[in-house]
Amino acid sequence: MFNSAVMFAKQNAPESVRVLARRSMLEAYNARVRLTVPVARKSEFENIYHCAVRKTASQWIKAVFSDPIVYRHCGLLTYDPRFYGWKHPRVCPPNRIALSLFFPRKRFDTMPKPEKYRAFFVMRDPRDMVVSSYFSTKNSHGPMGDVLEVRRVLQDMPRKEGMLWLIGDLARKNRFGAIRSWVEAPPSESVRLVRYEDLTGERQASETDELLRHCGIELPPDDLAQLLDRYSFAKMNDRQGTGKVSHYRKGQAGDWQNHFDDDIYEAFAEATGDLVERLGYPAYRSSARTTVPDTQPE
Repeated sequence: MFNSAVMFAKQNAPESVRVLARRSMLEAYNARVRLTVPVARKSEFENIYHCAVRKTASQWIKAVFSDPIVYRHCGLLTYDPRFYGWKHPRVCPPNRIALSLFFPRKRFDTMPKPEKYRAFFVMRDPRDMVVSSYFSTKNSHGPMGDVLEVRRVLQDMPRKEGMLWLIGDLARKNRFGAIRSWVEAPPSESVRLVRYEDLTGERQASETDELLRHCGIELPPDDLAQLLDRYSFAKMNDRQGTGKVSHYRKGQAGDWQNHFDDDIYEAFAEATGDLVERLGYPAYRSSARTTVPDTQPE
């Protein structure tokens, strides 16, 4: 009953109301953290920028960097420019961590920034990104942008046709081109490329530690362990609720192999070119599977 009520509210509240509510919640949370958490060490960087494309654990990044443990060791509060209509002249005000900048690299490079900053871009196997986008958009993602329009399209199609359509839609939105723009940009000391699979897999602790250090945030081992335990995917799923409300479906690397057949991969390759190889992920090997089941996995 509760999960159904949450889903109804997410799907039916006007976007302006949802944005205002999220901004108010963020401001209240930041005010509470500022008043109750002493800063042990101030970051040397004026801003930190979280850059990504959708379906690359953005909610997990948001949770981690918004946590009081991180604030205690950097003194920077989080800021989501989407909640403020992108009105700040520098996108993000000073002494903040900017979240969820879904930018191509060129836009980020031309954006006004302070002299001392750090940025990171989270990338993911684009084949898994397609699968995650398909199930999230079709079943659970909160309404934002054209989500409801795309959902209606996907719900009217069998799974295979829906994935084929979605690949074209992501290509039209330059989702694959945005990933390529970050990977092919000249290396920069200020910008770190991070794999989703490392942040969520066996190397999570070391990769998260390296990412935080890149951002000028050094956590004692016990604090890092507590942080990662608090935001394990299982616990975040529990907090969001099970069933359709959950925004964390599987997140398993290589899950695309359960959903792609040769036709889907051909369409994907046509849309992305050599992007998979450029990112360093394993190439596709045609299998005996020639059909994609139309039932949703548990």
